Amino acid sequence: MLLNVHSYYSLRYGTLSLEELITGMQQNGYDTVVLTDINNSTGSLDLLKQGSKAGLNILAGMEFRNGDNLLYIGIARNNAGFKAMNEIMTQANKEHRLLPEDAPSLADVFMVYPFGSKDVNKLQDNEFIGIRPSEINRIRLDSPRNMDRYVILATVSFKREDFKFHCQLRAIDHNILISQLTKDMVGSRAEVFIPRVQLMELYREVPLLIRNTNVLLAQCSFDFDFKSMKNKATFTGNRYNDKQLLHKYTNDGIGRRYAQTDTNAIQRVQRELEVIEKLNFSSYFLITDDICRYARSREFHYVGRGSGA
Repeated sequence: MLLNVHSYYSLRYGTLSLEELITGMQQNGYDTVVLTDINNSTGSLDLLKQGSKAGLNILAGMEFRNGDNLLYIGIARNNAGFKAMNEIMTQANKEHRLLPEDAPSLADVFMVYPFGSKDVNKLQDNEFIGIRPSEINRIRLDSPRNMDRYVILATVSFKREDFKFHCQLRAIDHNILISQLTKDMVGSRAEVFIPRVQLMELYREVPLLIRNTNVLLAQCSFDFDFKSMKNKATFTGNRYNDKQLLHKYTNDGIGRRYAQTDTNAIQRVQRELEVIEKLNFSSYFLITDDICRYARSREFHYVGRGSGA
């Protein structure tokens, strides 16, 4: 029911830890939330892991902003939608460019605009307008056609007692005094958990919004396999070939760095290779070398570390 929840990964804005979000859901009667941190999805997998253990339905999203300007909120229909949102944000970060005013067309993502920022008649099939509790009176007499495009937008960013902390973070973000903050630089005091029963009562006279929000959430799922190892287990396909390839690379390196008659160097290298193989690290060295080789080919900056270097 909560489509717009921020954790402290919304840097210099949100104050809630992932544990506090879980507790807030449980104490206020919510079984579903969408984590929509500002311009990032850092906390999504950890919240999914913690929330699943607590029997809660955690969905993935992202709030897209240019500075203080809230553009739209993305809610992933599935894992593909989650990936698509991250790719959009990554590309914008790499190119140091602003996000577009109109949401990109992503088949697996619902987009929710803040009220007043988008003409309801120009929305795409996957786009909606979010109505905050303070905005209900402004749409109460709208046509049923418009009502079909409205959903509940009850943002959560901090605990009630942490609003001052939120303002301090906003001042730090703008590098100004707290007294210099303007209304558009800070969130509303209402961006806190309220009991679900109370939230439903606020929207009681516009039941279509409750229905629309439930229908939207019912179409979304987010899951991740936390048990299986995602990293490559070997470089060549088996440990024996990895061992042989590492030995070859090492012997090639000896020839470049030391005299072939340097018995001390050869003996030291042999001892190192024995330790590496005993710890089953041959594959690790080869995979790391592959990453470094790719970085060099793309002129990425990287730093090697450890005795293996």
